Amino acid sequence: MKIGLVVYSWSGHTKQVFERLRDALSAKGRNASIVEVEVLGERPQGSRTFQLPDPDDLSAYDALVFGAAVEAFSLSPVMAEYLRRAVGLGGKKVACLVSQQFPFAWLGGNRALRQMSKACKAQGASVIGSAVVHWTSSKREASIAAAVERISTLF
Repeated sequence: MKIGLVVYSWSGHTKQVFERLRDALSAKGRNASIVEVEVLGERPQGSRTFQLPDPDDLSAYDALVFGAAVEAFSLSPVMAEYLRRAVGLGGKKVACLVSQQFPFAWLGGNRALRQMSKACKAQGASVIGSAVVHWTSSKREASIAAAVERISTLF
């Protein structure tokens, strides 16, 4: 099974989680690779003005995991736009993962997951699971481990 781990990570924190997810999936015999969502030029944190390159064709993957940080209690606008323009999601099994600074999912994480899930479904994907990582929590390591375990067992 070929799994695409599609991540937008402004600070690098969410990418660190996806690297651990890639390693966990690889340990289970899955072919997982990270696809980084890039913006063209500079994008200051929180800016809603940015430009994306042409969308990636994700049809070569059997399944996908999308990830981004929560920004202003919502899904990162970069990932929202990426998903709106994504190619090749139809019929794919998808999982969603977000990271956030706050220690409770109801402080943006749940909303971001709903937005991500809705965007994936609009492209014809089937969302089979999700997770939130609480980055600044004193239980960060446990939060990351739980998210990686939850998502890696889906595939």
